[in-house]
Amino acid sequence: MQFLLGIDEAGRGPLAGPVAVGLVAVPEGYDVLTVFPGLNDSKKLTEKKREALHLILVEEAKKGNIRVKVCFGSESAIDTKGIANVIRESLARGVRTLALETRGVRIMLDGSLKAPEEYEQETIIGGDAKVPAIMLGALAAKVARDHLMLTLATEHPLYGFETHKGYGTKSHIEAIRTHGLSNVHRRSFCKSILQQVS
Repeated sequence: MQFLLGIDEAGRGPLAGPVAVGLVAVPEGYDVLTVFPGLNDSKKLTEKKREALHLILVEEAKKGNIRVKVCFGSESAIDTKGIANVIRESLARGVRTLALETRGVRIMLDGSLKAPEEYEQETIIGGDAKVPAIMLGALAAKVARDHLMLTLATEHPLYGFETHKGYGTKSHIEAIRTHGLSNVHRRSFCKSILQQVS
């Protein structure tokens, strides 16, 4: 069977939490926009709409109609290897985990992302707003990461992860200045904030 595999990432810029790479494989002829009404660039959707579409995504995967994988790259890996390398490794791991035949898969990626070179692939700038399969990959990554950040918020209640999901908001930066870094902060992303404290 021929598959179109849409891939995007979420969480490239936050000060805390992992980066997530979402991969969704849809078979040839699968009408994404009919099955997922209102699907769009995940950044343009409300949280409520993303959650509703994510429920459909989970059900479609359970039925075996599509294949879904989200791979996380940890904060410590980001600090050690750099964000670009961690995204590339997470993406390659996700593609191989889905175990799709290389000959029967066409990969569509957003932005500057690249898949293992043995796969036929195309990178599209702004693909998360143009290609439905990439929109699904972005949705999978964004919702999975948001859910994880809600869990981390209960483990690290001083930082407000439930509201900003680890991004560098004013309240988050103030919390870092007050409490220092947790073990889920990206130290390499927080250097300038810590320098202003000392």
